[in-house]
Amino acid sequence: MRVGINAFFLERPETGSGQYTRNLLEALAKVDPANEYLLFSPGLPPLMFEFQPPTSNIQYPISNRAKLWFEQVTFPLACRQSGLDLAHVPYFASPLFPTVPTVVTVHDLIPLILPAYRGSLLVRLYTRLVAASARKAEAIITVSQASKRDIVRYLHIPPERIHVTYEAAGEEFQPVEDEACPEPSRRAQLAAIRQKYALPERYLLYLGGFDQRKNLSALLRAFALLVNKQRQARLVIAGKLPERDSSLFPDPRRLVEELGLEERVIFTGWVAEEDKPSLLTGATAFVFPSLYEGFGLPTLEAMACGTPVIASNSSSLPEVVGEGGILVEPTDVEALAEAMEVLLVDDALRDELRQRALAQAAKFSWEQTALETLAVYQKVIGGRNG
Repeated sequence: MRVGINAFFLERPETGSGQYTRNLLEALAKVDPANEYLLFSPGLPPLMFEFQPPTSNIQYPISNRAKLWFEQVTFPLACRQSGLDLAHVPYFASPLFPTVPTVVTVHDLIPLILPAYRGSLLVRLYTRLVAASARKAEAIITVSQASKRDIVRYLHIPPERIHVTYEAAGEEFQPVEDEACPEPSRRAQLAAIRQKYALPERYLLYLGGFDQRKNLSALLRAFALLVNKQRQARLVIAGKLPERDSSLFPDPRRLVEELGLEERVIFTGWVAEEDKPSLLTGATAFVFPSLYEGFGLPTLEAMACGTPVIASNSSSLPEVVGEGGILVEPTDVEALAEAMEVLLVDDALRDELRQRALAQAAKFSWEQTALETLAVYQKVIGGRNG
């Protein structure tokens, strides 16, 4: 079987689609040595995939018009010319007129579900185009049962054409105090991260984006309630802050000032990928009160590091967190504050959640994702040949 992969996001690891594409390809190389995978990127000939994905050398930023042309014209034509059996678009932008049987991964339907994310007229037209294109695909892959329900509801695609293949944390996400790492080394590594990012000895952690649905306002208001009881509590907010304050990307520093939390909240700014396991391991708890997630990978990465998680009880997060954390209503500020307080003061519960988090994270792997993805490919090809 010859499979063509739309590799547009392959060299953009800062994006969810880029991480998904790279991790999936690396896992497919391990579990499926028999089939051929060709990568297609704008302005480049097809590249044969080997164990490590080749650098595509896409020059970013690429114009929206060029991206659209690649997705709807260049990629499907190249698939036909390359004699492929199947094409896979690992993000929500498959061709409206596919030239070979096509599988598309729809991670979420944020522009259709959340009004604030619908964008300009051109963005809305693009969303309508890719929604219509998804209906032309032979199969849909999505990353949670919650997203599957959304796809059935909003795209009106029969559930039997939609296949859930969960994402997973990378192998680098594991407790820094792993048996392979002696205690002195652990202390030195965590101390180095604390020094690099000016972290306190104990802290609650948020690591993620800053768009409206991440619900940082509720987190900060809950933390303001918490510090009235726990004066030593500290909150670390990690990630690249918005360049400007807007309704879609509110700058959390403004609310921190309004709430008088300047001495209690630490902003790290951008965090290097290699620092994230230590940053997560060192946290007393990871707090992720997002209003909507297609999957919610940060919670799984935290659990894989043995860090107790407090997350929303909405969208996909209950599937991912399972018994490995505390789930709260994302708009219930008092409940969020209580969950943070109990993990700060209850060592026994924190230790129990640490073990449950590790067990929950172990249920997910990219190898399993690759095997399930391969099964979708085979089902599509088998259905065509049957």
